[in-house]
Amino acid sequence: MSQGFQEDPRMVVWFDVDNTLYSASTKISQAMGQRIHAYFVSMGLDEDEASDLHFKYYTQYGLALRGLTRHHEIDPLDFDRKCDGTLPLEELIQPNPKLRKLFEDLDRTKVRVWALTNAYKHHANRVLTILNLRDQIEGVVFCDYENPNFNCKPEPEFYHNAMKQAGISDPSKCLFIDDSKKNVVAAKELGWGRCAHFHEAGLEAMEGGKLKTLGQDGDTAASANGVVVITDLEELRTVWPDIFSK
Repeated sequence: MSQGFQEDPRMVVWFDVDNTLYSASTKISQAMGQRIHAYFVSMGLDEDEASDLHFKYYTQYGLALRGLTRHHEIDPLDFDRKCDGTLPLEELIQPNPKLRKLFEDLDRTKVRVWALTNAYKHHANRVLTILNLRDQIEGVVFCDYENPNFNCKPEPEFYHNAMKQAGISDPSKCLFIDDSKKNVVAAKELGWGRCAHFHEAGLEAMEGGKLKTLGQDGDTAASANGVVVITDLEELRTVWPDIFSK
């Protein structure tokens, strides 16, 4: 293999975007849940049917839109425009100097930093820009809504594709932070080296259209699957100190 095609030896730190780079206290998940529910209703379902199907698809596929595209003639880009695209993000989130400092302190001689999201690229880049983190992220792996048969977390193919995009072949060199226990457990089962479940116990979040209070179940993921549980991204400095320069 020529020098130009040698793989970068550094680890890759993958950050989820929504409800990970900002807190569930922003209530963005509630705003999104309301929009997705309205989209189901617009398909001709009554309120209860829409709620049940939304939750079913989210639970089954990890993303309500994944179920919609698989079982209905839905244009993912239309869904994105009407749901993610109408979120008033600028009113709900803002740059966090402490979070930016966390990213700046990551030792780039040891790690590369990527985002791994189930959102479409426009939403992901919008969030990263508002949070003043876009320049801290080398690349963004997103759900390709232009392809109706797109993959998403926690499907294994999504993680495999992410590694291909980042140019990394050794899963043990992948570090991953996500607010979804299913997503981090799936990554761990694929051999990703270190996984952290971002779990803000006590806060409310919308999952599959259902409002829930985040409990202590993150601890189960840690003990059963080798996943660490953190309630604040600053805790990464303690659990993975070797990837920070300061």
